[in-house]
Formats: sequence, C-alpha cells, structure tokens
Amino acid sequence: MRHAPSVPVIPALLLALTACAAPRAARAPAPAEAQAEAEAGASRELTTEEQARHVLDRLAFGPRPGDVSRVREMGVDRWIDLQLHPERLPDADGDRVAAALPLLSADPASLLREVVATRDARGDTVARRALRERYAAVGREVQTARLARAVASERQLREVLVDVWANHFSVFAGKGPVRLYLARYEDDAIRPHVLGKFRDLLGAVAHSPAMLFYLDNWQSAADSLHPTLARRPAGRGAGRRGPGAPRGLNENYARELMELHTLGVDGGYTQQDVIEVARAFTGWSIDAPRAGGGFVFRPALHDAGAKTVLGVHIAAGGGESDGERVLDILARHPATARMVATTLARRFVGDDPPPALVERAAAVYTRTDGDLRAVTRAVVTSPEFFARAAYRAKVKSPLELVASAFRAAGVSPDTLPRAARAVAMLGQPLYGRQTPDGWPERSAQWLSAGAVADRVNFIGLLTTRLAMNDSTRALLESADFQRR
Repeated sequence: MRHAPSVPVIPALLLALTACAAPRAARAPAPAEAQAEAEAGASRELTTEEQARHVLDRLAFGPRPGDVSRVREMGVDRWIDLQLHPERLPDADGDRVAAALPLLSADPASLLREVVATRDARGDTVARRALRERYAAVGREVQTARLARAVASERQLREVLVDVWANHFSVFAGKGPVRLYLARYEDDAIRPHVLGKFRDLLGAVAHSPAMLFYLDNWQSAADSLHPTLARRPAGRGAGRRGPGAPRGLNENYARELMELHTLGVDGGYTQQDVIEVARAFTGWSIDAPRAGGGFVFRPALHDAGAKTVLGVHIAAGGGESDGERVLDILARHPATARMVATTLARRFVGDDPPPALVERAAAVYTRTDGDLRAVTRAVVTSPEFFARAAYRAKVKSPLELVASAFRAAGVSPDTLPRAARAVAMLGQPLYGRQTPDGWPERSAQWLSAGAVADRVNFIGLLTTRLAMNDSTRALLESADFQRR
C-alpha cells in the first residue's frame, strides 16, 4: 500500500510554493502598444501547449485527462469564446449534479413546512432538532453541489466565476437562517448574472434574503427623527418599544455595499454617505425570515426623507426606488469599475495585477455599462494573462486544489458531503467565512506550514485510495500541481 508523503517533504514544498507566490517582474508594454496587442490577441509569451494548460488552470478547475490536447487542437481563443457563452455548451453532467441534490431547487418556505408540522405534533424540542437538521442538510447540499459542479460541469468558466462572485458577495452560513437561503442565493442571485451586467448582479444580491439577514438590513428602520411612508417624524425617543419593535437604522449593509461590494475602501465615500445609503435601504426586509420568506419592502420602516449619496440628490417621498437609485449610482461609479477590474485581474492574472491591465479592464466596464462578459474577456485575452510572469504564479485555494485533483484523476463528481468536507478541512469551508470580506484571493493565505502539511496529507490520501496510473500520481504529488 502506498503511504502519504512524510512530513519532511513539507519544507521543500513550502519553499517551492512561496517562490511561486512571490511577485515576478513582467515586461510592461507602453499603453498604446499593450492595447494594440490585446485587441490583436498577439504578444503571447507562452507556447501553445502552455497556453492550453494555463487557460485550463485559470479559467477552469484544472484539466481532465486529454483536456490539454483538446483545447490545443480546438484553439485556445475558440475555447475561451465558448466558455464566455456557457449557454452554447451542453452540460449533462452538471445537470445531473443538480438533479441528485433535490434541496437545491426547493423553496425555502417549503423546507420548513414539515418542521412546523413536527412542532405541532411532537413539541418544540423535537421541532428545534428537526430545524437544525434541515438547516444542516441544505448547507451540505449547497457545499457538495459547488464542488461537484466544479469537477463535472462543461461550463467551467461559469463555475469559476460563481466562485469569484459568491466570495466577493460573501455571506456566512452559520448566522441564523442564512444557511436555509444559500441554494437560492447561489442559483438565483449569483449564477445567472456572472456574465451579465454587474448592476443586475448587485441588485439580485441586494434583494436576497441571505444577504439581507447576514448584514442585518432586514431589521433596519427609519429613526424617530425622519418621516416614513406611514408617519411623520416624532420627537426624540418616540416610537414603539418591545421585542417586536424595529431596531432603528442599521449601517452594516450600507458600509459593506460601498467598502466591499462596489467602491472599495478608498472609493471616496464618507461616513455620511454610509448613513445616507443606510437610510435609502430602510424597509428592504424579509417576510418571516425564520419561516423561509422572501424579499419584502416595508413602507412603514422606510426613511422617506431626502438623501444625498456621493453628491447625488435623492428626493423625499421615495420608497423601494431609493435603494434602486443608490445601486444605480454605485454601479456606474468609476471606483466600482476599478474594483470589478481588479477583482477579475487578481483572480485570473496575479495577486498584484498590472495597473495597465486594470485600467483597460475598467475602461471596458465603463464603456459597456458594466458588462461582466466583456470585462472578463478583456482580462483573460490580455497579453498580461498570457505573460510568462503569470504562468503558474498563483497557489490554488482549497476548493481549486480538491476540484483539480478529482479532475486530474478523471473521477466522477462525488455528490456526498465527504468531498466538500475535504475543502473545509483544508481551510476554506464554503460559506464558512464569518467576516463579509470573503476568503482572500492572495496566495499567501494558503502558505502556512500547517496548511501545506494538510495539502500534502490530502494528496497522499487521494493517491492511495483512488486508482490511477503512475504519471497521474506523480502529477498530483508534484509542487507544480499546487499552483495554477
């Protein structure tokens, strides 16, 4: 029986991975030259073979046996174009994954009906246990589906982008009923929009009960000094009190909306902007969140006063449209264009993407009114993407490592939770990041000695338990396999 590599290999692997994560100097073309090269698809520093491997490592979750040859024969540019249009790719294996996990398509309210019936028939204690079990079952299926789709789907770039944007708009499964909403969050708010308009993605997330509960906006209400659509302002301290009363203005979503989701920490907003945005989103709530209800706008909680966001006046008397106007303002802001460009360039090119690439991608965002397909294309067909400095320059995240290992071994996706547990054991439980900043994209996050030891042990376990030839085993055990 083969045994997992012993601990002494860890320092050598750590040294190799640290070297790959260090920034490497790349030739910086002049702006006019770089634009011409990008448009022509020229100036690629990688060989044809390397280009095929590179797109499969960066725009997919690694190659399956034979994929490199297929992409090379098809042509890298044609393969990229197909991946940018996933609707053109049949995806029977991806569809089978979804069909094998029935909770993915269930309405959150329907998931709790039998729990309510249990409470009526057998009491609160049994019902609470049933509720915990139902929450856990939904969470397991969502995590399992993410990994299984990453392994099996033909629409690989879309699955990579789901990982990018679900992490960008991160929610924590362990908070209240958020876990119950995860399937609808990923499949309704994230997945349909990863190659659409950023404004549509932003709006779908803003309306999602998962985000509304995670960042507490569902409880946010106008304070007593401002009018709502149901009352005039009262004196300080006026208003209903008690456990069912609104809790006043909550700034959590407003702050993260600007700092993390759109403008960035240096995006030019102030604390007063945070307050004004929070006021605009009062009343954006959930209809019975612990019963699986959906989005609801509550006029009686909405601050109907005038607002000014980033210098733009929003007239008094608005309702849900105040929040929509804020999303419009933020989606069209130049800082948001740079944030989207940086997010995609950091994922696909390098931890510190070249500023010239970011500026070009941001210009595409602005010119196309936030078309994520166009921005993604600008990044993944750029000279910087195909530069020697970008090749195998990033360390795989745990999700990428596990998915690419299964794909390299040519195994079918596992629709049992045990495979997803491997991702969590390697340090990246899906929807398990408590803070709203998501898992770091920089390679250093995955380079501690303990993390490298866990990776070595995982690969060792995989190579002893799965049938594979010697070349596949050698590939999985190499330091290069940890990179993308």
